[in-house]
Amino acid sequence: MEALPIKNIVLIGMPGTGKSTVGKALAERFGYEFVDADDLIVQTTGKTLPEILRQDGLEAFYKIENKVGTDLNRTHTVIATGGSMVLYPEAMAHLKEGSTVIWLQTPFSQLEKRMPADLYDRGIAVPVGTPLREIYEERCVLYARYADLIVVSQDGEADTARLVEDVMRTVGLEA
Repeated sequence: MEALPIKNIVLIGMPGTGKSTVGKALAERFGYEFVDADDLIVQTTGKTLPEILRQDGLEAFYKIENKVGTDLNRTHTVIATGGSMVLYPEAMAHLKEGSTVIWLQTPFSQLEKRMPADLYDRGIAVPVGTPLREIYEERCVLYARYADLIVVSQDGEADTARLVEDVMRTVGLEA
């Protein structure tokens, strides 16, 4: 089977799945650039994610994140999205164009151990007081909807990156 070339690799998944770390490893493996959508939000606003959430509010954060997703025009890039990027159909449609979207799926039990009690401190865009389980269940449906491939996160990010590469080759995708 001949491998199909792709424009970008877009990583989606819950906060704490290692999208940024895995993304950097994938970019190195494939000779791609790497960009973290959360970093672009910080560059655009001059504020950290927690500052945006606390000072400007959740709706402002959502608008900024959607704009970052819809304005992102790259090729040969691994893109680590924020965990809430899947909430914006327009941004996800744009990111999917010619790209392979990979959901780094992490069991809830692992995420629960990694997340702080105050999700805003981590810059996670959710309504205040929303239980992590509820966020997980809502977003998993969206991750599944947008994913071209699903890869279960491994214990180490390098192992996850290697697994992503193996899965891509298996299904005939070439970065």
